[in-house]
Amino acid sequence: MTFESSTNVGATFTRLSLGAVLLAHGLLKLFVFTLPGTVAFFGSLGLPAIAAYLTIFAEVVGGVAIIAGLYTRLAAILSLPVLLGSLWAHAGNGWLFSGEGGGWEFPALLVALAVAVAIQGGGAFALRRLPVIDAYVPQALKA
Repeated sequence: MTFESSTNVGATFTRLSLGAVLLAHGLLKLFVFTLPGTVAFFGSLGLPAIAAYLTIFAEVVGGVAIIAGLYTRLAAILSLPVLLGSLWAHAGNGWLFSGEGGGWEFPALLVALAVAVAIQGGGAFALRRLPVIDAYVPQALKA
């Protein structure tokens, strides 16, 4: 395996890991915590209801896009506000995510993954982009 191909495979695993976690957390908020429960939790943090809806949308759509490798860099960059918000929400709960309320170690790791995906791009087996919306995305974000 050459350095270039192993780098592409590494980028693929990073992309799939981030996408899977985003999608899983979006679906968790939607189907387990339910939409009203998620809205109530966000409200308990002092956030407006729209933040819960936008977070679920970003996690589900962004997770699917990242898994598929569609506009991977753009999707990773757009996931950062959600992930930084998660880091903020868990910051007061200590370091370990296994603690009560979940700590900030796992959200910090997800921020690092999103930055890595934004830098590396989609890697191997990424669909890359859709011609239908290609004209609206800056060239630098089309990997």
